[in-house]
Amino acid sequence: MKWKKRSQNNQAARIFMKLNVQIPGSSYPIVIEKGCLSHLTDWIDPKRKTMLVYDTGIPAKWVELVESQLSNCFVFCFEQGEGSKTMQTLEQCLIAMSDAGLNRKSQVIALGGGVVGDLAGFAAACYMRGIDFYNLPTTVLSQVDSSVGGKTAVDLGSVKNIVGAFWQPKAVLIDPNVLQTLDPRQIAAGLAEALKMGLLFEEDLVEAFEKEDLDLTYIIARSIDLKRMVVEQDEKEAGLRKALNFGHTIGHAIEGSFEDHDYLHGECVGTGMLYFIEDETLKNRVIAIEDRLNLPRIEEFDLARVRELLRHDKKGNDQGIDCVFVTKPGQFEFRTLQPEEIDRLVEKEIFV
Repeated sequence: MKWKKRSQNNQAARIFMKLNVQIPGSSYPIVIEKGCLSHLTDWIDPKRKTMLVYDTGIPAKWVELVESQLSNCFVFCFEQGEGSKTMQTLEQCLIAMSDAGLNRKSQVIALGGGVVGDLAGFAAACYMRGIDFYNLPTTVLSQVDSSVGGKTAVDLGSVKNIVGAFWQPKAVLIDPNVLQTLDPRQIAAGLAEALKMGLLFEEDLVEAFEKEDLDLTYIIARSIDLKRMVVEQDEKEAGLRKALNFGHTIGHAIEGSFEDHDYLHGECVGTGMLYFIEDETLKNRVIAIEDRLNLPRIEEFDLARVRELLRHDKKGNDQGIDCVFVTKPGQFEFRTLQPEEIDRLVEKEIFV
């Protein structure tokens, strides 16, 4: 990873990083730069008819900053939260796109976290069989993970991400400045996904969480670079990319078991990872990191509901459910378990 400098119109040099995702037919840049939301026209044509998608949790200053740079912009705003990631919200977004007269030359821009990116990307994939999509992630979770890779989806009932499509963005623009307005709980939940990347692929990234001062920009950049490398090798999750489901098998079920969405996605993934770390020393190390991040210890949930949701896991097949176990930082293995075997894992006390 290398940071670069650039100057325009005799202005002070801007420090940025540009990573390129190289997928046949869908190559695109990931730009990491403080203040890049103020320079959208470096990467996005401001004259194209645009649907800007965001939710009620996005501070008005970021919406106004983006909208002010687009000359032919329409907006679709929906209620913040996982509860809005539904077919109904998707339909409303598509109707708004149609009412605005978007055509095959138009574009969709997602401004927000993972829910916004998933929903807006899926709408772009569906509308007129696919139009251009740009992702401007504004949460740690979306910046370190979900904004890259082209997985878009909505939930169906309590089953997460079961209806969707692979639709790669034209560019991902990551502005660390937007995190200044982010709730500390959201930051911590996003860092759980970054910790996941370190546990899977690189011990140095795990060690970054154990340093006295967290280098948030480094953690974001390294996490998304690892995600980029995985996506380039396995766009459609036929092999290596399945490893990114580490923590999600039980984590998704725990998340869905709370009807009022009591816990954030990253918080549930943080707990879900612990069930698939068999080495007690490593598990305690991860618990110490999660405690430092102030991630909640989710010890009480509806066990029967979790078991039910596990049986709807989209990673399931006729042989069982594909699970990811981390044996040591940077090393993992796949195992196919029967639902009953995962039931026994869920029954275990992980915080001792």
